[in-house]
Amino acid sequence: MHSHITQHLKDQATLRPCYNAATRHEFLTAAGTLTLSPARLAFWLCQDRIYAAHAYPHFIGLLISKIPFDGPAVEEELNRETLALLTICLEGIIREVAFFEGVAEEWKLDIDGWKERKATRDYTAEMARVASVGSLEEGLVFLWAMEQVYLDAWKYVKSLFPPQSDSEDYTANAIRQLTNNWTRPEFGEFVQNVEALANRHFARRHHGHSHSAVRAMESIWERVVELEEKFWPEEGEDTLLGSNA
Repeated sequence: MHSHITQHLKDQATLRPCYNAATRHEFLTAAGTLTLSPARLAFWLCQDRIYAAHAYPHFIGLLISKIPFDGPAVEEELNRETLALLTICLEGIIREVAFFEGVAEEWKLDIDGWKERKATRDYTAEMARVASVGSLEEGLVFLWAMEQVYLDAWKYVKSLFPPQSDSEDYTANAIRQLTNNWTRPEFGEFVQNVEALANRHFARRHHGHSHSAVRAMESIWERVVELEEKFWPEEGEDTLLGSNA
């Protein structure tokens, strides 16, 4: 029915407008054209730190706990590869948090004191729910979906960059530094590795690719795209949810 579940998800024509809304959001357009305000960038970085420093490690830890190490010996190689990749996720997120905290300090972005957005709470709650009550393959598809949307979003930002100028301000420099990090070939390879692992787990569990199993993955993909779109702050939110609001 579907040789790779992730390709099926990416091919869903009905979701393309939603995917474009998530990966070409006005926040991202403002970032790419270097017109994003420092307060709005700092506000978003604060939300992303909540996601990265707290929700993501919890999510990955729960997925690790679902690896079936008491399963058949023939599955042991895939189980070990899964553990290795999820360990890379944890190591990577530790570096990631330190990286964007360093960028914020270097370019004078105040990422402390902001209130948590409802969209941030919704996203982290869904991560915890899927990792807690979902299957391992559902969690891996959710992980891949998050990383895929993020990669495509920052590729869009980079595609809009004007030629670099010596007169660019701190915020423009921060945006370039963040974007270059999130569009590195190494990150693209990581996303591909997560995708391949998700496909292998889905194929192992659902040899016939039943309609119900495919629909469950479609629901995960649709939900992640929805959450990603809402995660980008709208114009003016930084004023409403500032530390003094």
